[in-house]
Amino acid sequence: MKSIQPSSQFAGDDGSADAELTRLLAGHTTGAVPLRDVVARLAETRVLVPVLAEAGVVEQNPDGLAVDKEASSGVVALEAPDGRRALPVFTSVAAMQAWRPDARPVPVEATRAALSAVSENWALIVVDPAGPSTALVPRPAVWALAQGQPWRPALVPHEDGLAVDPEVASEVTVAAAPVQHVVRAHAEPGRKAEVAVVLALDPGLDRAGLDAVLKQVNARLAASEVISARVDSLELRIGAAR
Repeated sequence: MKSIQPSSQFAGDDGSADAELTRLLAGHTTGAVPLRDVVARLAETRVLVPVLAEAGVVEQNPDGLAVDKEASSGVVALEAPDGRRALPVFTSVAAMQAWRPDARPVPVEATRAALSAVSENWALIVVDPAGPSTALVPRPAVWALAQGQPWRPALVPHEDGLAVDPEVASEVTVAAAPVQHVVRAHAEPGRKAEVAVVLALDPGLDRAGLDAVLKQVNARLAASEVISARVDSLELRIGAAR
């Protein structure tokens, strides 16, 4: 992660947090502010990336993120419970010191931090992992930040809570419905993943036939640029055929 270097534009930075980002993070923690608003503000602010002098440290944090590896520059990655790596960034020096007093803060634009995370193949960004308010930025949002584009979440507010964005829902149907033995396919908020693809299948399929259908559906979903760009994680579920 050699691109993480101090920038002269932050020469007078006193290490304090952006007040609006702090407000949004606090609201997100209570459920009052959607993550989309946090990410939008993050795109306009600088963050502090931690650099550690000592390599090879592995420990578990209270939030379930383990310090897993460091890049060549000493920038640390966290390992999420699902095994994916996350770049920790901080809104202030105080927030970083609460996490690791020995970490050296490097101020950079959040968009630049996201680009560096992408270059290391780290899927996620976690903001202020030691609190007081934390946000986990998912892979599609990290990619959007890195490209300087607005993040369009796969799940959007609905009168009943959350619903799959129409573009994503349509793409799921287009990808899955043509597979032989798929009667219908639709998308809904997932239970274990962000989005669930619910398949209605022809009755009577044996295990080999079912595995073949699921393999084809997975392949078509993976090939979709819309799903790849907008969905953080998918799960497949079998629903009633009729």
